[in-house]
Amino acid sequence: ETRNSFLMNEIFIPVIGIPAPQGSKRHVGHGIMIENSKRVKPWRQDVKEAALTHYDGEVIDQAVEIEIIFLFARPKSHYGTGKNAKKLKPSAPVFVTSKGIGDVDKLQRSTYDALSESSGGSVIKDDALIVQNRNMKRYCVQGENPGAKITVRTLH
Repeated sequence: ETRNSFLMNEIFIPVIGIPAPQGSKRHVGHGIMIENSKRVKPWRQDVKEAALTHYDGEVIDQAVEIEIIFLFARPKSHYGTGKNAKKLKPSAPVFVTSKGIGDVDKLQRSTYDALSESSGGSVIKDDALIVQNRNMKRYCVQGENPGAKITVRTLH
């Protein structure tokens, strides 16, 4: 059987914002744990709002495949100087590999939570329903905003 014979429905959710990795939590007393990164909450909010804007169906309660392309703004060092300030250097990378941005699995974790009803999202019941994923982090190309392109496909 081909992979596509399992697909039922596809939902596309473009998110504009700055993807943030969900890393470790720290204990603040009385059994309360809080997220270490201050960037996670705004990112989750961006994902939740985009999901509400682009998907108004029932919360999905079946196996899904999720594909996420995380998009990051390029640093100034990727561009030339002077009259070449708007021109990308030939050496500028396509993919984000700097440690400061975070691992793709930690970016994925914060995003999955924002999609999951169990964490306040509106697309899937719980991230345990995600049975297959494909994720990538790269720099924006001309005309793209930082954020993510999320595709959720129901499987049967």
